[in-house]
Parts: sequence; structure tokens; C-alpha cells
Amino acid sequence: MNKVSHLATAPADVMPIWREQHLRAATRAAGVALWSWNVDTDAIAMDEIGYNLWDVPKDAERLSFAALSQNIHPADLERVSSAFSATRAVMGGYEIDFRVLVKNDIRWISARGQGADAEIADRIMFGIFLDVTQRKQAEESSDLLAGEMSHRVKNLLQLASSLTQMTSRSATTKDDMVRDLTHRLTALGRAHDLVRPQPGQQSEGALLGDLLSVLLAPYDEQEASVRIRVSVPKMRVGEASSTALALVIHELATNSAKYGALSAVSGTLDVSCNADDEDFVIVTWAERGGPPVVTPVAPFGFGSRLVHRSMSTQLGGNIAFDWSEAGLVATLRMNKASLASCKPELI
Repeated sequence: MNKVSHLATAPADVMPIWREQHLRAATRAAGVALWSWNVDTDAIAMDEIGYNLWDVPKDAERLSFAALSQNIHPADLERVSSAFSATRAVMGGYEIDFRVLVKNDIRWISARGQGADAEIADRIMFGIFLDVTQRKQAEESSDLLAGEMSHRVKNLLQLASSLTQMTSRSATTKDDMVRDLTHRLTALGRAHDLVRPQPGQQSEGALLGDLLSVLLAPYDEQEASVRIRVSVPKMRVGEASSTALALVIHELATNSAKYGALSAVSGTLDVSCNADDEDFVIVTWAERGGPPVVTPVAPFGFGSRLVHRSMSTQLGGNIAFDWSEAGLVATLRMNKASLASCKPELI
């Protein structure tokens, strides 16, 4: 027998007495806000938790859906208004999640109740509001991670195709092609190990020159005219920033292998660095000798958004592109303190 049925059949002297203060304590502990709605006058009343959740004054003379609507996120307002209008026609319970604007923050609220005038009393309907902001943020983070993983998998498949084509141009025999392609794929694996240590191992980061050289080695065709030159000062990059920088370099190299200088036998790439500034490191990525340059048309894809977010959030800087006729020039501006950081941050 479960606990609920046990309580229901227990003797009167051990039955709990559910007083208002007990129910109030339970709703406060659960973060549940209570609301009521007069279907004739459109008057809405809430408890203290509800007023705090919606960020509306508690001394408001008359609260209505129209008044609350001023706090609903514009992108959700039409959907919520339609749902509110249909509330009384809904059979059974209903639930709708939406965003509200609280000063400079966005808060997610879940409104729940009974439709079809179920349990209506004196023309008043009842329900609850829940703050589901943390759940929604977790869902958004999960969606972002899934999108990033999908993007990386697609990039790896495209990269494998590009490396295969690149290797086939310089290999004279099947054995040569297998050997060279294996070396390039192994180099990508070394780059991953360089910026992401095995579980239980502590990383001290990597030298900037080593990181760039290992990441770009798979794209260099030693027997052809493609030449990749890396010229940077000796400086250490922290684990967290190494991962972010590797993502950016990988994105640039993948795009170059598909569309830019690294897609052509005659293409060249020069990566240089200026660390003279007190606060920032400037890395210049210059492509030459590739196919005609075409300036991308916004909106940019997931990879581009990921690059810009990595540069601003984890590397404390930005990236700028010059789509000149001679070839793409990308300028990576990174904060020195962020570049040396080993503390991971969300991107």
C-alpha cells in the first residue's frame, strides 16, 4: 500500500490537518505561485510569489491579462494571448511555457490550470505559475551542444573528403596515398590530444606555435606547391583557450580546404602573430593563390556563429574578415589574459 492510500485510510487521530499555513509553506518551498481569474471581470489575483515572478507591483488596484501582457516577451505574446483566449474551451488540464521580461533579464514561466470551467467557483478559475527558467536554460544548452556536435561531425566528414582529395593529388601510388592520408588524420588526432588531455591528466595548455602547426599539418601538401607558413612568438595558451582557438583554426582551415587557398594546388597560407600590445595578441591568417574570393552573404551559418562566440566569450576578443581579391585575410584579436587561461567557460 502506498503512502497516499495509507494516509487516506489512517485513523482520524493520525491524519494530517492541512491548514492554510501548511499549504502556503509547501507552495513557497516548491516555488509555486497561485493565481485566480474572474472570467466575468477579467480580474487576475496572485499571491506574493506570483507578483515577484512577474515583477509587478503588489499594490496594483486591478490586475488583468492585458496588464500582465506588457511583461510577456514580444515573440511569445501572440501565442500566449491565443492560448489565454482559448482557456475556457480546453478540456482537461493545460500548460503553456513562455518568456517574460524582468528588467534586463528573461524569465521563463509555465502557466498551468484546468480548462472547460472545471472546478470554477463563483465565476473564478484557479491555477499556478512555475518559474522554469533553469529548465529552459538547460534545454537551450543541450540544444546548443547537440547543434555543435552535429556541426563538428559534418565538418569532420567534409574534412576527411577534402584531405582525401588533397592527398590524391600528390600521391603517385595507392600505398603513398594511404600513408599520407593516415599521417594527416593522425596529425588531427595529435592536435586533439594537444588541447584536450586524457581523463585524469592535467593539461598545462600548449605553445601557440605548436598548436597552430599541429592543427594545420594535415592540410600541407609537401609534394605540391601548397605551403603553410607559421611564424609566431613563443607563448603558452591555456587549456580552455586552446580548445576555443583550435575550434576557430579548425573552422578556418576547413573552409579554406573547401573554398579557399587550401583547396587549390597553388594556394598558400601564412599565419603570423603580433604580441607587442600590452593587452592583446593579434594573429593574422592570410590566404593567397586560391580560387576567386566570394564574400559570404548573411545570415552566417552555425560554424561562423560558433567562431564569433568563441572569440568573444573565451578568447576575450573578436575576429574580422577581409574578403580581398588576392585572398581571405582573417584577423584574430585575443586578450592575453584570456588566452593564457586554463579555466573553462561556456560558449
